[in-house]
Amino acid sequence: MRDEKDRVTGRACRMCGTATAPAGRGRPALYCSRSCQAKAYRRRKQPPAPPAAPPAGSAAQARRRRQIAEALWRIAAERGLHAASLREVATEAGVSLRAVQYHFRSKHQLLVDALHLLHEENERIARSRFRQDPADPRAVLRAVLEEFLPLDAQRATALRVFAAYYARSLTDPALAAVFLAAEQPLERLVADLIGAARDAGRTAPGLDPWREADLLVSGAIGLGGDVLHRRRSLEDVRRTLDYHLERIFAGDRAHTAQVPGGGPGEGGQRDTAGPG
Repeated sequence: MRDEKDRVTGRACRMCGTATAPAGRGRPALYCSRSCQAKAYRRRKQPPAPPAAPPAGSAAQARRRRQIAEALWRIAAERGLHAASLREVATEAGVSLRAVQYHFRSKHQLLVDALHLLHEENERIARSRFRQDPADPRAVLRAVLEEFLPLDAQRATALRVFAAYYARSLTDPALAAVFLAAEQPLERLVADLIGAARDAGRTAPGLDPWREADLLVSGAIGLGGDVLHRRRSLEDVRRTLDYHLERIFAGDRAHTAQVPGGGPGEGGQRDTAGPG
């Protein structure tokens, strides 16, 4: 009965709501005009609207951005950044491509934001591991340098991700400008530690903190890469770092080092009090 009524009286246009002309034979018209029919066709061709996103700055949004960044880290560590297309990142993160594009406007922004998040994560974890006495600059500096070594899965992954960023930066000037920041925060931290120890009379005389920092940071990162490649053992790398730290802190009167196999002083102790 309803179909018969609709055929006789007509229906409302699905686009504008205007009543359509009563149908004769056949199916009733769905649109009042060819214009409304064309509009409906164009609407069907448009992609569906993305799901409602959480408010900007919300905890849910931060979690989703972190989820996507972690997916990028895994791809970079295992296959390199060249394999980290937006679609691959979306698949690895278990989200839609449109979700990745919503949270990161471009691949460049994704790479940059994921790099900043990785720096923040590494700093947070490093602080949680810090147990050294601030009054012992040598121990503090050694702990800082060990953060560049793959002592566990987290640090090994971070080293691989940074290596992937370095490789990408060689052919991506925009990324290089971010990855190779002029501020050199790591070198500055190490230089400040050496400089403070020098000013307190706890290092060998005549040291240039910045030159020493350049050597230590570059050396530690390179040695960490050798451990990843299994070219060196962690024990060997630690001995190398200790060798350079002993050279830097040779004038530290507060530090007495054990010298295997004997050495200056009694009982294998190195006398660090100096002449006089």
